[in-house]
Amino acid sequence: MTSVPSASVVSRSLHGNVLVVSIDHPPVNALSVDVRRGLVEAIDAAENDAAVAAVLIVGAGRNFIAGADIREFGKPPLPPLLPMVCNRIENCTKPVVAAIHGAALGGGLELALAAHYRIAVRGAKLGLPEVQLGLLPGAGGTQRAPRLIGAAGALDLMLSGRHARAEEARSLGLVDRLGATDDILGEGLAYARELLAAKAGVRPTRAAVAGLADADANRAAVAAARKDTPARTRGLFSPMKIVDAVDAALTLPFDEGLALERKLFLECLDSPQRAGLIHAFFAEREVVKAPETQSASARPIARVGIVGGGTMGAGIAVAVLDAGLPVTMIERDDAALARGRAHIERVYDGLVAKGRMKPEAKDAALARFAGSTAYDALANVDLVIEAVFEDMAVKKAVFAELDRVCRPGAILATNTSYLDIDDIASGTSRPADVIGLHFFSPANVMKLLEIVVPSRVAADVVATSFAFAKQLRKVPVRAGVCDGFIGNRLLAVYRTAADYLLEDGASPYQIDRAMRAFGYPMGPYQVVDLAGGDIGWAARKRRAPTRDARMRYVEIADRLCERGWFGQKTGRGFYRYEQGARVGTPDPEVEAIIESERLRAGIAPRSFTDDEIVRRLMCAVINEAANVVREGIALRPLDVDVALIYGYGFPRYRGGPMKYADMLGLPNVLAELERLSEEDAFFWKPSPLIVELVQRGADFASMNGTAS
Repeated sequence: MTSVPSASVVSRSLHGNVLVVSIDHPPVNALSVDVRRGLVEAIDAAENDAAVAAVLIVGAGRNFIAGADIREFGKPPLPPLLPMVCNRIENCTKPVVAAIHGAALGGGLELALAAHYRIAVRGAKLGLPEVQLGLLPGAGGTQRAPRLIGAAGALDLMLSGRHARAEEARSLGLVDRLGATDDILGEGLAYARELLAAKAGVRPTRAAVAGLADADANRAAVAAARKDTPARTRGLFSPMKIVDAVDAALTLPFDEGLALERKLFLECLDSPQRAGLIHAFFAEREVVKAPETQSASARPIARVGIVGGGTMGAGIAVAVLDAGLPVTMIERDDAALARGRAHIERVYDGLVAKGRMKPEAKDAALARFAGSTAYDALANVDLVIEAVFEDMAVKKAVFAELDRVCRPGAILATNTSYLDIDDIASGTSRPADVIGLHFFSPANVMKLLEIVVPSRVAADVVATSFAFAKQLRKVPVRAGVCDGFIGNRLLAVYRTAADYLLEDGASPYQIDRAMRAFGYPMGPYQVVDLAGGDIGWAARKRRAPTRDARMRYVEIADRLCERGWFGQKTGRGFYRYEQGARVGTPDPEVEAIIESERLRAGIAPRSFTDDEIVRRLMCAVINEAANVVREGIALRPLDVDVALIYGYGFPRYRGGPMKYADMLGLPNVLAELERLSEEDAFFWKPSPLIVELVQRGADFASMNGTAS
């Protein structure tokens, strides 16, 4: 073996007559400009060296190539661009083999597709997830993948952004061989030598025909994607561009298809959606960097207790069981405990029925579950999560018991959505161990976990909560203590602004339709019906004694609740739900109640455009979010963005409300708030933070540190 010097992140070594090109660019071998240059130099060197008969491209460390280098996002691209690198590999006159282990994602898979042969070892994952960043594969992926695996398989990978395991990639035809061992270099060299012994020549993917053989199936796949994708992707820009590019692979010569792919890629690059999705990508990575995670070490969590076996408690239990941890659930009596276990089993039975879980995995999870009606069963847990009724007296009684039975150093967490955690902690002898872990329903599905930090909690308890969120595969957001924390505080303002529109003349159905068109999966009144109108009613009654007299109060929702119309669970809310239907239909009686309430309040209804509805609701959220940041309830604007994207359905491609405000322009947001404040000076008073930022010529992004 002889080594040949090259770029520091790409090394070359000759193993007999096979030139091994190794990419060593920690942590994930991202395709930086130095990697791209090193690869072109390596192919050029192979062409010019008579001793080289074949080229083997491998990744050092744990991955092949996990995609583009995010440090280059937003900067002018430097040559060679990835499409040129891929074309150079494909045009090599000597066989090029890509040996894949770990991740081959995005540009990493596109590069592998440009090689003449591909081998993967078990555990490798392959994917083209550019759609998640508002882009499409722009280095030939939309043209090469269909030629190998057909339009249906290529569209599935690109439109979903999912990862395929090595075994699936082999069955699809993305790779030619599965390695028998984990030795990626040894497997790759053996395959390259076998190809040379068989006198296998170059095999450009551009000339592949296997995926194009069934023309009817390919046309049908593209037609189906054109029909189904708009509804599935709810306003996203790049998915239909992906469909157009794959269609080109079926109908145009390869080079013309590449040219169209490049044109469509640049259109996606210029889209505001790409900016929003890139921001969300960075924000999700920054949000875990809380002060306490930098200054303290996490306590070990090996056993978890949960108090309460209702829908929320059972969902939390499933999330913890899925993380491989044992759970002890406490309920008030045997019947309630049986219902709690039944809730958990129902979740797992649904997953088994859908083929998303094997029966033996369900059995293994349930084997980690134990229940008791005695708090003493929690004596040895490391963390206990209270998930009982949203009532301060009830929660304080629970925490008194936890304080009595839990071992020193155990973390006591409350799942409260609104209540004062400092008050809850004050009722214990260990306030330094008390924290808020606010899950979202269904807790085993929803990604957001608000980590609510009371004033006396220890830093290592906060650090442990972030580590626990990672174990549960949740997205944690640090929040301070206030009524509703980050998400529910903003949800309350969103709902209030919607109620003002409702009383002033808009229908709940127009408001919902406008917000769905904006990108939310559901409108505000659909959400009320899903969550249960009685939940918000109870919160409104709790707040009534302290409600500011200057605050306009709309009673329409109260009138529905007084009739027992709580939404889906009662068959009526703002919508009617016939015979257990999940999707409601507009209700003329609700519209009559709204009209009656307008008359009672002396309001002459007026019409609103959908754009006015969106503008008002978003200004309300942005304004209150600015106050949340100003008060330190959220550390940075990006924390607000992540909370609303992952917990409240804010359209990810708009980046979150703070990023959306920056894209609108904060001077424009301030001007709209000032105009609206002429109608209601109390509700629409511009946040001092927005005023200050506009005066300085700054934006919310300037407060995010390293995030975009």
